[in-house]
Amino acid sequence: MPKKRWEIITVDGQSPDQETIDKAAALIKRGGLVVFPTSTFYGLGVQALDANVVDRVFRVKERSRQKPLLILITSMADLAPLVQSVPRMATRLIQAYWPGHITLVFQATDVLPGNLTGYTGKIGIRLASHPVASALVRAVGSPITGTSANLSGKAGCCEVAELDRKIMDQVDLILDAGSLGGIGGSTVVDVTVDPPKILREGVISAEKLKALLEGLNHA
Repeated sequence: MPKKRWEIITVDGQSPDQETIDKAAALIKRGGLVVFPTSTFYGLGVQALDANVVDRVFRVKERSRQKPLLILITSMADLAPLVQSVPRMATRLIQAYWPGHITLVFQATDVLPGNLTGYTGKIGIRLASHPVASALVRAVGSPITGTSANLSGKAGCCEVAELDRKIMDQVDLILDAGSLGGIGGSTVVDVTVDPPKILREGVISAEKLKALLEGLNHA
């Protein structure tokens, strides 16, 4: 019977041990694919700056190459090299909701591979808020993908037990932090246009965002 490729390690969702984080980060830096908890669903993490491993995520998820992948960063200092500009409205959203349940879409710089952006020139970025995700990005030392660990078109997974076997069979490591609570996905906002456009409503409601942005317009 062939040996399974993947390994599951239980990790404390609030205070992950550094040895486990370092093991996962080392895998990612070697081109590996790791399932890890985010503030919304379990995610698929690879080095975001490596086009070859980014392509692996598309294959595993059976995702259209025209659909960009979002990435996670761990500090505001990470943002500047990745985006062409941070508009005033984006700054206000960052101040209000990062780290948290909002993904902002910026014009990408050439640092990011074209396949990561779906060849749109735009990239969705979120400041990691889950302790495991944040620690993992820090340990890798560069952005990682944060797309949900599900087949394209299927629901995100709040527990490792919900992962599709087709996903599990193609990853190298799974960090199990238990149930993530099922609060829903992040809200996605395109800040490359004025006014910003809500592409997907998630945990943060469209009504709340519109109120904040309208307030800024009248300030």
